[in-house]
Amino acid sequence: MERKQNRRSAIKNIITGTVAAGAAGALSSFTTAGQPSQSSMALKGNINHSVARWCFNDFTLDELCGAAKDMGMTGIDLIGPGEWHILKKHGLTSAMCNGAEINLDDGFGEKKFHAQLHKNYTEMIPKVADAGYKNLICFSGRRRGMDNETVWSNCVEGLKPMVELAARHNVTLVMELLNSKINHKDYFADRTANGVEICKRLGSENFKLLYDIYHMQVDEGDVIHNIRENHQYIAHYHTAGVPGRNEIDDTQELYYPAIMKAIVATGFKGFVAQEFLPKQKDKLASLKKSVQICDV
Repeated sequence: MERKQNRRSAIKNIITGTVAAGAAGALSSFTTAGQPSQSSMALKGNINHSVARWCFNDFTLDELCGAAKDMGMTGIDLIGPGEWHILKKHGLTSAMCNGAEINLDDGFGEKKFHAQLHKNYTEMIPKVADAGYKNLICFSGRRRGMDNETVWSNCVEGLKPMVELAARHNVTLVMELLNSKINHKDYFADRTANGVEICKRLGSENFKLLYDIYHMQVDEGDVIHNIRENHQYIAHYHTAGVPGRNEIDDTQELYYPAIMKAIVATGFKGFVAQEFLPKQKDKLASLKKSVQICDV
């Protein structure tokens, strides 16, 4: 995978099926697909661990599932219905489903996208429920010159019927918070408060936020305080190192053990997914180390 590859292009590659062939040699210390491990990593059980598939496109989904399960993970993030059968084969869950969104830029914040989004989510929500999954990602999209009130009102108008449908199917729509400083210019839900206001206006347990720790550190900082103050609106977490979105090791500014302890202290029972771009040669070793760091 190219070091400069971003999430938008990676997800596009996944959807169109142009995923790179698996780097099987790097899997030597992990299980091969379909074979149970006798040496799975023992975890403490306080965190439900997942990994974003797009960050490890050098491996087939079968290979990633085998490695993830060997590390003690129970989920894979950002998988659509066409590949859910692979997760089920490995006994893993789709911790954060995708495939209903248009893209990361064109979201519920603009009325002109509502018709297409309603069609997409009306079709996808029952599929998520029928598969036994819970979370389906969504996005605010870009601001495009609109003030906060306009975007909040548009999001609520567009999301309300979809959240009502999700509630009938016991599915939660989860809006991701993304930084607008570096990675997603002009994205509206680039602050915790912007997403929380949508949650408050909708007033439903079937709409929550995906708090991406990397993105929120870039745009607002004060991560632990914001988690403590807003945990009731958060359904899911993503990790990555700052700066650079790489490994969560001692080369970056966030101290993940403290952040994970703060998350656990809120009573959180959802998933924490690794969503970093590994720069080390042994990418699976980096993933394993990151899971260990976050397993508090």
